[in-house]
Amino acid sequence: MGRVVVSALGGPVAMPDMYLIVGLGNPGRQYRGNRHNVGFRCLDVLAEAHGLSFGRYLHQAITADGTIAGRRVLLAKPQTFMNLSGISVAAMIRFYKIPLERLLVIGDDLDLPTGTLRMRKKGGSGGHRGLQDIIDRLGSEEFPRLRIGIGRPPGRMDAADYVLQDFTADELQIIDVALRRAADAVECWLTDGIELAMSRYNGPAA
Repeated sequence: MGRVVVSALGGPVAMPDMYLIVGLGNPGRQYRGNRHNVGFRCLDVLAEAHGLSFGRYLHQAITADGTIAGRRVLLAKPQTFMNLSGISVAAMIRFYKIPLERLLVIGDDLDLPTGTLRMRKKGGSGGHRGLQDIIDRLGSEEFPRLRIGIGRPPGRMDAADYVLQDFTADELQIIDVALRRAADAVECWLTDGIELAMSRYNGPAA
């Protein structure tokens, strides 16, 4: 397994061949099953499938590093809470000097039906505060992202309350399938590029 190299002097380390894959969520046991934490959960599925382990704390994120499909990767779960995710992401991008096209951010999306995947090369935040913070701190929208649909809140429920609720049992069946597809989409992005990943995996859970 490859390891992330850190300068003995603590300065930036150029690793332009590395891919940074960020899952968005909130730290803490109480948030683990929340709809807002599908980004974290996707990284768990991806890491388990490839024998990677989380445990190292870097730049305010819990990380796992190694190789997936022959590509050097750093998986990161920012621990700054969702709305400040950009603090951690920007620090890693700058420290390792990773090109933005090798950054992939994975998070939830209220505007997609539960389990639907949407990968894009770039774009705005769509109202997602964690993604917006990353855009603001990087000063760019020019990086790939993978959104996992969590559906709209029922009735008059506030969106902020909805995303911090756990999935229902019926939703979990759909989300479990979606997370496996999302992990496959990430691997496809690594090996074959974003165009093929978009054409193959964008859409509802099978």
